[in-house]
Amino acid sequence: MSIRFGTSGWRAVIADDFTFTGVRAVTEAICKLFARSEQRSDLMIVAHDTRFLGERFAAESAGVIAARGFRALLATGATPTPALSHAIRTQNAICGINFTASHNPPEYNGMKLSTGDGAPALPEITQQVESLIDLTESTRQETSSEPSYSSFDPKADYLADLSSKIRFDLIASSGGRYAFDPLWGTGRGYLDELLRSHRVRVDTIHDWRDVLFGGRSPEPESSHLDELRGVVLENNCTLGMATDGDSDRFGVIDSNGTFITPNQLIALLFDYLIESRKWVGGVARSVATSHLVDRVAKAHGLPVYETPVGFKYIGELINEDKIVLGGEESAGLSIKGHYPEKDGILACLLAAEAVASRGSSLTAQLEALYGRFGKVESARIGVRLTPQLMGSLSTRLAQDPDSIAGRRVESTNRIDGVKFMFADGSWLLMRPSGTEPLVRIYAESESKKDLEVLLDQGRKYLLG
Repeated sequence: MSIRFGTSGWRAVIADDFTFTGVRAVTEAICKLFARSEQRSDLMIVAHDTRFLGERFAAESAGVIAARGFRALLATGATPTPALSHAIRTQNAICGINFTASHNPPEYNGMKLSTGDGAPALPEITQQVESLIDLTESTRQETSSEPSYSSFDPKADYLADLSSKIRFDLIASSGGRYAFDPLWGTGRGYLDELLRSHRVRVDTIHDWRDVLFGGRSPEPESSHLDELRGVVLENNCTLGMATDGDSDRFGVIDSNGTFITPNQLIALLFDYLIESRKWVGGVARSVATSHLVDRVAKAHGLPVYETPVGFKYIGELINEDKIVLGGEESAGLSIKGHYPEKDGILACLLAAEAVASRGSSLTAQLEALYGRFGKVESARIGVRLTPQLMGSLSTRLAQDPDSIAGRRVESTNRIDGVKFMFADGSWLLMRPSGTEPLVRIYAESESKKDLEVLLDQGRKYLLG
């Protein structure tokens, strides 16, 4: 078995590749790496989400850390990734490990490594970890009746920090009612509890642990939020909010039942923060994210930073205080002064604040945004990575065609995969997924009809 880190850590099927042996080996490799460095701390924090055996894997990892001479702090209860990020910074830890497979199907688990700044570990770190993994040397730690690590609850400090960054006074005074779907993940008892503590009415669904996540991936995409949509419409809610398995991704349903896409919300919230908080700085988006936010930035005279897919790259810009907001079309978002990690709880609360502050639904705000900057349509599809496609993929993506299906290619971007920019402003991106055996095809155009055509042209081009 070979252990490799993808876009957001190591993920694998439980009991197939994701085993206690693998967990120990990866933890030992992380300890070896930081033992070599001039570390400012000897503390490592371990947490887990609501997946099967998460608490057992996390405890095993904490035991290995302690046996290797580091101090280990184990978070109690299922912990959102952004809460772990906050704890790493406030506890002055050298790193953090969260046992989560995020939005992947329930049979998966994973290990996500964050560095001392609370950001996802960059490839230069995870590649070193990979090189130090030795499954043959991994042995089970001898355990005593007393654990060799300490436990703590990161919840209160994280929620207090969010309270200082969201205008709960505006949300509460607007008198709205909200619905929340944590999708059986770590958001339960976090987002809804915080709203209730500020006297805001919240209806929560799926508020219990289900390691099968209702039999599907805990991803807050439109097709997974029908029950939330029903609650929003039945109870006349101002907004429906959802988070994924480890709460780093968001999903938002407007009061009329409309799903607001991450691409749309990123542009809306960037515009809102610039206007409401008078912040100065640019915006960061991944290469796969809509250029609608570019139009907003241009109107405000602010720079746009394009990054590879993976929030770690946006996190660097947050650490450097270069941006007001950074976002990815896969529903990752963070803001100036927050952590260099995507935070789905923060994103949902900002959406609620924008609605309360502007006194206008997200749908109405989006239409106003289109009126100012023009409308775009964005989407993505996945193509299964078959053995045949694997054999031709690198050659196909290395080509530089002058045109695709009659569309003239104006420029080519290879920051991550290959992105073809066309003369009319539409674009097409093809890149292998960092978390699943897929090649993802992304596209953007000014009409839904042309978007569908463009995605089909991309599929045909990829398959040759």
